[in-house]
Amino acid sequence: MTTVGSFARQRESADLTTTAGVREALATTGYVASDELATVVRLAIALDRPLLLEGPAGVGKTELAKALAEAGGRRLVRLQCYEGLDDNRALYEWDYARQLLHVQMLRDRTSAELASAPDLATASAMLANVDFGLYSEAFLAPRPLLDAILSEDPVVLLVDEVDRTEESMEALLLEVLAEKQVTVPEVGTFTARTAPWVVLTSNDTRELSGALKRRCLHLTVDFPTAEIEREIVSSRAPDVEEGVVADVVDLARSLRDLPLRKAPSVSEVIDAARAAMLLGDTASAATREILYSVLLKYASDTELVRARATAPAAPPAPERTVVPSIASAPPNSTTAAFRGRGGRS
Repeated sequence: MTTVGSFARQRESADLTTTAGVREALATTGYVASDELATVVRLAIALDRPLLLEGPAGVGKTELAKALAEAGGRRLVRLQCYEGLDDNRALYEWDYARQLLHVQMLRDRTSAELASAPDLATASAMLANVDFGLYSEAFLAPRPLLDAILSEDPVVLLVDEVDRTEESMEALLLEVLAEKQVTVPEVGTFTARTAPWVVLTSNDTRELSGALKRRCLHLTVDFPTAEIEREIVSSRAPDVEEGVVADVVDLARSLRDLPLRKAPSVSEVIDAARAAMLLGDTASAATREILYSVLLKYASDTELVRARATAPAAPPAPERTVVPSIASAPPNSTTAAFRGRGGRS
């Protein structure tokens, strides 16, 4: 477990002001970033802008936020988005149990105060003028967005899979992203006590609004190159031999070229590499079948891969006889000689 003290030492030693520094800081957590990704992360930190990462599932968008929190010595606050997410789950709720207990504790004192009232109307007016403090920060139950704003310690706010929510939820995020504040109607506006680093991820299941994108630095994250993917797998599975890593990465990349329902993610490639190391002989048909069960998650995808593997190779296309076209034929010298002479001979 990483302690607060080690976080502080990491924060002091990590250099996040340069692209190379960001790459090195993320590498200490086991995250391998490309130069482009490290540059955008550096700019997001320097410009104090939210970072929106879009791309297919399993390319390391969520892991980047986790690695950034660890490298920067910050607490990770995660809002996992889903269909039907509302403000009570994203912003805050009122702690009704504590409010009820507070009212019960004040009941005897309230009864004594109202004993002097001559009638019910006067007692009601006296109650209306008393602030019982039920709607105050003490009775707020912060959810991830408000938690990131109220935190005294620096945090990384991860809004994961924001494309799974409705567009109405995006409107709730705008105040947090643009002004770094949350407004609670009964209390007022809470401004961020420390500047959170905000990372939003999207799997491209729907188009995000222009208002949300306008407030963020945007980067499309695709599957890594073969070289970087081998580096990632070797970093996360150091006990796997380089040759096995290369074979599994090549297999996964060949599968991604097929029209699959779900392409193999990087985390699945890491699992497949570990499995291949235990099984041995990655070239055998039996090992390949087992690796398919690790890399492929749908029966239709497995059937497609097997059909492609057992299909006979297509015969080479016969050579076609090229018929010269009129355009490619040499010009008619007789016609050219009489062209422009104004008549027939």
